[in-house]
Amino acid sequence: MLVVKVGGSKGIDYDAFVDDLASYKDFVLIHGGSHELNELSTRLGRPPRFVTSISGQTSRYTDLETLELFNMIYAGKMNKMLVEKFQQKGINAVGLSGLDGRLAEGRQKEALKIVEDGKKKILRGDHSGTIERINVQLLHLLLENGYTPVLTPPAISFEGTAINIDGDRFAAQVAVALGAETLIILSNVPGLLRDIEDPASLVQKISRDEVELSMNQFAKGRMKKKLMGAGEALAGGVRRVVLGSATGPSPVTRALQGEGTVIE
Repeated sequence: MLVVKVGGSKGIDYDAFVDDLASYKDFVLIHGGSHELNELSTRLGRPPRFVTSISGQTSRYTDLETLELFNMIYAGKMNKMLVEKFQQKGINAVGLSGLDGRLAEGRQKEALKIVEDGKKKILRGDHSGTIERINVQLLHLLLENGYTPVLTPPAISFEGTAINIDGDRFAAQVAVALGAETLIILSNVPGLLRDIEDPASLVQKISRDEVELSMNQFAKGRMKKKLMGAGEALAGGVRRVVLGSATGPSPVTRALQGEGTVIE
């Protein structure tokens, strides 16, 4: 079983990605949609707001209006675009968000502790959370009957409300629940870079024990969450995680061949 996460940043070639992934059997896809959401939010006069936690993690502040736009892009436009592309390749894809069938269930954060302008603040009204349970029975039901799950945030809280979750950590939890051997996380960068401005500074291989050190030394922005997800996947029994690029041809194949940052 192969679990693949493809991001939603600008520059990703979804046609090349689908062409490549469709040639494989027994996979589950998790996807994002950040660039499209940023574009829509800006056009509607609600530019995205990103906040930094006191632990240094960057995330999107998700109030109720942002959550509505989030659903439109992630569970709507991006999810159905990918389902359509897979159907055209003969893959009987089914698009679901973490809300559907309580596929991804977790706890909503009561408040965010952030750092803004050098000051620590408590930010309320955020509809985000962390996953604590994957409905693996639903995934097995689909897979055993010939359907390919195409999954996306948001998730659902224990109280039954939608919550924004991190897509990379979502993918990690799915990989653990399914007992996947490999998790591939693709974005618009070649992997973990020592220097974010220099693609040649790629860290090609790190061990599980070096994940936290690499996160603190090199990772910037979203890469911190990717490494966090990788660490959670490995701790849960996944044997290998590859952080690679989806900006060129055959991105899944290249990742499986070790192109990118391999963590095992």
